[in-house]
Amino acid sequence: MTVMTPDQMEAALRHIGETRYHHLHPFHQMLHSGECDKDQVRAWALNRFCYQRIIPLKDATVLARMDDTVLRRVWRQRIVDHDGEIGDAPEGGLRRWLALTDGLGLDRDYVTSMEGALPAVRFACDAYIAYVRDRTLLEAVASSLTEMFSPMIIKARVSGMLKHYDFINEDVLRYFRNRLTEAPRDADFALEYVKKHATTPETQAAALKALEFKCAMLWTQLDAIQHVYVNGAPAPGAWRPGEALVAEAA
Repeated sequence: MTVMTPDQMEAALRHIGETRYHHLHPFHQMLHSGECDKDQVRAWALNRFCYQRIIPLKDATVLARMDDTVLRRVWRQRIVDHDGEIGDAPEGGLRRWLALTDGLGLDRDYVTSMEGALPAVRFACDAYIAYVRDRTLLEAVASSLTEMFSPMIIKARVSGMLKHYDFINEDVLRYFRNRLTEAPRDADFALEYVKKHATTPETQAAALKALEFKCAMLWTQLDAIQHVYVNGAPAPGAWRPGEALVAEAA
C-alpha cells in the first residue's frame, strides 16, 4: 500500500462523502421533498436532538485529548457554537434546534429528556462519544469531516422544507442558517489537520475508516427513524404520533 499525496487523501475523503453521507438516505429524500407528514417531521427533529446534544460533548472529549494550545484554542470554538455563551446571546446551536422542536409543537422538557428517542439513535450517539474517546486523536478529528458535506444537505433541507411544509418557517430553521458558515470553517481546519498528520498508509487508512464510521453513525439514526415512523414499527417507550406529550404549536 502506497502513501497518498495530500490531494489524493482529500479526494479519497470526499469520495466517502459522495457515496456514504446521509444526504443519500431515503428518509432525507422524503423529508426534503415534502413526502413526510407532520408527525414524521416531529419524529426526525425529536430524535435528531440526541445527536445535537452530544456534539459539544464530543468536541469537549476531543479537546481534552489535545496537548497543543493553539489546537485547543481553535477547537473550543465548536463548543461555543453549539452551547452558546452565558446569558441569552449569542444563541448556540442547541437552543436553535429547540426552536425547531418548539415550532413543531413538541414539549421542550420532553425533547431534552430524550425519553421518547429511539434506542438505536441513543446507542449511535453513545458510540460516537466512545469512538472519539478511545481512538487516536487523528481518527477523532477525521470523524468530524462529515462537516465537509453538510452545506450541501442543509441547502436542500431548508429550501425543501420551506417549500413543502406550511408549518415550517425561516425562524424555526435558523439552526441551519448558522451552520452554513460554521461547518465549512470547522471542516477546512479539520481537513488540513488530517492531511498534515495522516502521512503513512496506516494513518491514512485509519482516517478514512473514521469518516466511514461517522457516516454510518448518521445513517443508522435515519434507518431507525424510517423503520419506526415510516414502516410503522415503534419501539417500546419511544414517542408515538398523537401522544399527549406533544404541546400545542404556537
